[in-house]
Amino acid sequence: MNTCGIEIKGSEVILCLLSKQEGLFQIADCRQIRHTLSNPNSSESVRKFQFMLKKLFEDYKVSRAVIRERPTKGKFAGSAVGFKIEACIQLIDTVDVELLTGAKVKDIVKDNPFPVPFKSTGLKAFQEGAFTVAYAALSEVQ
Repeated sequence: MNTCGIEIKGSEVILCLLSKQEGLFQIADCRQIRHTLSNPNSSESVRKFQFMLKKLFEDYKVSRAVIRERPTKGKFAGSAVGFKIEACIQLIDTVDVELLTGAKVKDIVKDNPFPVPFKSTGLKAFQEGAFTVAYAALSEVQ
């Protein structure tokens, strides 16, 4: 099962493709690991953004997308654009989309530590949040 871990920061999504087969994790290469919603006030721009993500999910045979949930209130609350992006992803009908809270991710990773240090994965440093949420989602399914 290919899983796409997603972290939303501002008006961009950061992606990490991960799968688990026979207890081994596989990190898949992805043609573009960052996508930006250039004009969130334009319905055409939002449609293009959603189409691009849907096409990427189809091309890489992603069956599950897991988004790191952001709080709606408080100091670390997500932005309106971020929630618009989240809705775009949730409305893609070809993948199962779920949200994982930061606390849940932390608990899962505590019970199932990374098999290798993050630096050894070959991913970019900014992908760590997306990788962590994908890893937690796949570790939870046992």
